[in-house]
Amino acid sequence: MAEQTIKFDISGMNCVNCAATIERKLREVKGIKSVRVNFSNATGLVSYDTHAINKNNIAKFIKNIGYTAKERIRMDQSSKESIQKVWLVYSIAASVVMMAFMYIHYPGLNEKYVSYLQLGLATITIFGPGMDFFISAYKSIKNRFANMDVLVSLGIVSAFVYSTFAIFGIFDASHHAFFETAVMLIAFIRIGKYMEERAKGRASMALQKLIKLQADKARLLSPEGKETEVSASSLKVGDTVIVRAGEIIPVDGEITEGTSTIDESMVSGESMPVTKKKGDCVIGSTINKTGVLVIKTLKVGEETVLSQIINMVEDAQMDKAPIQRFADNVSNIFVPVVVAISVVTFLCWYFVFCNIPSQPPFVWALKTAVAVLVIACPCALGLATPTAIMVGSGIGLNNSILIKRASALEQVAHINTLVFDKTGTITEGKFGITGIIPSEGINDNELIVLASAGCAFSNHPLSLSVIEEAKSRNLSWDSVQDFRELAGNGMLCKYKGKTLLIGNESLMTSSNIHIEALRNKINELESQGTSILYISYDSVCLGALGLMDKIKPKAKDAISALQQMNITAVMMTGDSEPVAKAVSSAVNIKEYRSKVSPEEKRNVVKNYQGQGMNVGMIGDGINDAPALAQADVGIAIGAGTDVAKETGDIILIKNDIMDVVRAIRLGKKTLTKIRQNLFWAFFYNSIGIPVAAGVLYPFFGISLKPEYAGLAMAFSSVSVVTNSLLLKQMSFRS
Repeated sequence: MAEQTIKFDISGMNCVNCAATIERKLREVKGIKSVRVNFSNATGLVSYDTHAINKNNIAKFIKNIGYTAKERIRMDQSSKESIQKVWLVYSIAASVVMMAFMYIHYPGLNEKYVSYLQLGLATITIFGPGMDFFISAYKSIKNRFANMDVLVSLGIVSAFVYSTFAIFGIFDASHHAFFETAVMLIAFIRIGKYMEERAKGRASMALQKLIKLQADKARLLSPEGKETEVSASSLKVGDTVIVRAGEIIPVDGEITEGTSTIDESMVSGESMPVTKKKGDCVIGSTINKTGVLVIKTLKVGEETVLSQIINMVEDAQMDKAPIQRFADNVSNIFVPVVVAISVVTFLCWYFVFCNIPSQPPFVWALKTAVAVLVIACPCALGLATPTAIMVGSGIGLNNSILIKRASALEQVAHINTLVFDKTGTITEGKFGITGIIPSEGINDNELIVLASAGCAFSNHPLSLSVIEEAKSRNLSWDSVQDFRELAGNGMLCKYKGKTLLIGNESLMTSSNIHIEALRNKINELESQGTSILYISYDSVCLGALGLMDKIKPKAKDAISALQQMNITAVMMTGDSEPVAKAVSSAVNIKEYRSKVSPEEKRNVVKNYQGQGMNVGMIGDGINDAPALAQADVGIAIGAGTDVAKETGDIILIKNDIMDVVRAIRLGKKTLTKIRQNLFWAFFYNSIGIPVAAGVLYPFFGISLKPEYAGLAMAFSSVSVVTNSLLLKQMSFRS
């Protein structure tokens, strides 16, 4: 089975239940593995078996359901708003004219002709700006799944049909027509739709801003040195581009000529420009500040760092948080229940409580039934979670915190135990050699040459520090053969035909290498929190290097902040007990684990989960991959071009440990917003539906016209989105 995932832009969705319909129908199709459809940004994410179905078949199936799907094109939200604006202006104008007919007396104009003019205006409005509701309702009913537009359409049709009967005296109906209800209902809902699109546009502003950072043009340099301006999207891997000062770098690539300072703040979050020279890699959409650069293209299109960041954020906004499942289940049964309440309302007012002096019983009963239909709002429930997630992930993006899954933003709020990897997370990951312990018969430089030969092919922070020390001593070494990195333990290779081992005590013990002669000096270094790197050549230990890793300046503050949030901090490391103890003590962590392998790190996380803890794991996203995957929330810390490769659910782009605190605060405040949204959505419906049904009329004379019920319904959705936007006013930084 070959599984692929495709993103679609889906048009024609008017309600969250439309998204639910598409999801439900697609899951029934053979070959579809998973489906997520997001009404908030009109997108769908479909994973499918390429042997059973292809993307064209999926698009056709969505079309058969009644919607249009095209492969993902990032659409500017303003174009959606403009579509809503046209219908809004027309429907408001129609409502003003309708009100003029109702309340202004025109001498010489027959009342019957006024009614005909109202009928004509209402008909045009229904088949113009109101047609979307009927099309959506038809699609919904066709797929045996009722959405909000079914309620709106029933209300509009009821008002229009009865009013038409009334002016012609059909079925002995009274001449009490209320065409204004249908027209104003459409206008008020259009107002709500337009405001909703604007609010959703603001909710996705951070993502739109990131999309706009991508370069449109590039200066392509031919092998002959000719410079041509081309579209950035037409560049291929291997192309050479020239970038002048002040221009946006159009590709991910490698500098082949030139030196410059580059503003990488959009990726790293750091405001200070970074100096780059020949051989250095650059990231597309960063800004060349000073010199002229010639760059060889390494990545284009969806492979670039910026595109992968955008994809991560979009995926997070499409993912469904656990709390949303509850709202989805309620929305699924909501419409049939409301229709039933509307029918009961009509029957009660017409047959039981029929003594309303101001209006004929049928008209009153019909108006209250219509008001019930249009005031109910499943959209408020459906928008409660995704809009808050959209805003929350946008805030994270602006603060160099990438949320890869919506569920992670909710789950991070529930963390009560946070497990830290030591190296590169609590500590800088930049080691310096603080002790050299050679065995008898070997000097310091000889030991460092052997260590450097073995470390030359490794990117581990300890290895890089050894190489740096050797370079500072102007030492050189020969290349090794059969190099192999042993995860969590060290390195194994051949040097001048003999076995060279470099690593920790566990590696020496498992290889039967004796280290007892160095024990006293090693213990002295370890008691100071020094990491030890043993060097064995031809099955004999030739010495050890002591390396000290600096603790990050904000590490202690971050741990303190977590403890104030009642979160237990745990540190684990592959280093020895004395090193682990020294570092954990320095940052005030009470629980720690030493000499832990990558697989054992996973078990540590699993054990805490077995005790009923909600566990977060924070590490570098590579060596800690098993533990990150096991944790309820994996948090990867790291910056630069590797950001899109990290394995965590949440990625802290900058190497700022305080960002883990900010990510948890963001999760907690986003979850609070979701709960507020759901509360108000339920509260609105539980209060609004009875009022619309006329429950208060016998006692207080309070009733609700259908058009005003429609206005209330429209603004309930807007209020939910607006409440989510208030997240932007909250502070997440310390």
